[in-house]
Amino acid sequence: MTMWNGRFTKELDSKINDFNSSISFDHVMYQEDILGSMAHAKMLGETGIIDKTEAEAIVEGLQGILEDIQSGALLFDPNAEDIHMFVEEVLTQRIGDTGKRLHTARSRNDQVALDIKMYLKTKMEQIKAALMELTETVIQKSEENLHTVMPGYTHLQIAQPVTFAHHLMAYCQMFLRDLDRLKDCYGRTDVMPLGSGALAATTYPIDREMAAKELGFSAITANSMDGVSDRDYCMELAGVLSILMVHLSRFCEEIILWCSSEFKFIELDDAFATGSSIMPQKKNPDIAELIRGKAGRVFGNLTTLLTMMKGIPLAYDKDMQEDKQAIFDSIETVLLCIGAFTPMLKTITVNKTAMEQAAQKGFINATDCADYLVKHGMPFREAHHVSGSLVRLCIEKNCTLDQLPLEEYKAQSSLFEEDIYTAISVSHCVAQRKVLGGPAPEAVKVQILQAQELLAKLK
Repeated sequence: MTMWNGRFTKELDSKINDFNSSISFDHVMYQEDILGSMAHAKMLGETGIIDKTEAEAIVEGLQGILEDIQSGALLFDPNAEDIHMFVEEVLTQRIGDTGKRLHTARSRNDQVALDIKMYLKTKMEQIKAALMELTETVIQKSEENLHTVMPGYTHLQIAQPVTFAHHLMAYCQMFLRDLDRLKDCYGRTDVMPLGSGALAATTYPIDREMAAKELGFSAITANSMDGVSDRDYCMELAGVLSILMVHLSRFCEEIILWCSSEFKFIELDDAFATGSSIMPQKKNPDIAELIRGKAGRVFGNLTTLLTMMKGIPLAYDKDMQEDKQAIFDSIETVLLCIGAFTPMLKTITVNKTAMEQAAQKGFINATDCADYLVKHGMPFREAHHVSGSLVRLCIEKNCTLDQLPLEEYKAQSSLFEEDIYTAISVSHCVAQRKVLGGPAPEAVKVQILQAQELLAKLK
């Protein structure tokens, strides 16, 4: 029997009941639903809306339900409409008509909004912890590779020399921004909607601040219609997680490239790679590829939420039941991906020799050659042309700038002297890029220190 059977003369069609039901996915919020109901019952008792002894009986009954679900003694009823009705029906079965008083001054509309916010807050803390561990791993790998020279790329073409530490710290910055966005999203989620009723609050003298304090919310919603129909926090979190997955996917793409036989910059630990069913020699970066693929899944969930909400009039509409599967899936996918990525990164073997050899290719020091001339008085545009001419000459002679005789340099400009070879050595090129944010070891050390300070503030 449904809660609204007083208005209807027929039971809901069984197939439609299955279509309408959300217990199959919203049961994960059982703890939030029970804790929210316990706080609501306490408030009802304290304000005199229901008798204190009845409120205590409700709280005790709810506590028993929570413990039984956690122990496995109580299983979810697949025929229940949702987690909210399941808990209320079990409560009424256990303590009688007193259980029916729980829903006084409350609607499922504000109840479900409360549960989702509580659930997302808990999950955001889990994502934060996982992301902080990943960021710390990136920093650790950076500290180990301060002097590991490698080529930096633009358009996937060798561009300028950097260090592996500098490259890794670029991802550290991305993850720090992800943590900052997560923090902002948490703040906007930490606003309690309970007390909004169906849409127009209630005539009962409820104490919303009391309930908010009991449940650990920092504020209460200012408008009851917005309180029940707002899903900005779901969309915002889905957006935060989508950006995070962009970062993870980009990192995975580079790992896939780096461990290929063409690059050989790193080797994955055997525990984080797979083989081939037909080719014995293969060592495939399947974990990185899966994470790269799962990014699309998270992006799709964001699109689902945005599309679902874009045409809904105030206040609550049943369309909003679709919020849970989308955001729940994004959360679990991201936790799964970070959980796989972090140990994979932690256990990689860095091939410093291959990185340094690659840094010798592609005329990676051509810009430094031009800068040498600029520092000796030549305008940059002219120096750029001279350096480009030297590169073309090297291509013709099948040699590198380091191997080109000094007389060839002087033929292009009298400003060149013997010290040009020091100026264009790869290690010198990197060491001289010591401005804040640059790849020189001393500059990367500053980046690491700043990142560690930011992480400490977030703990």
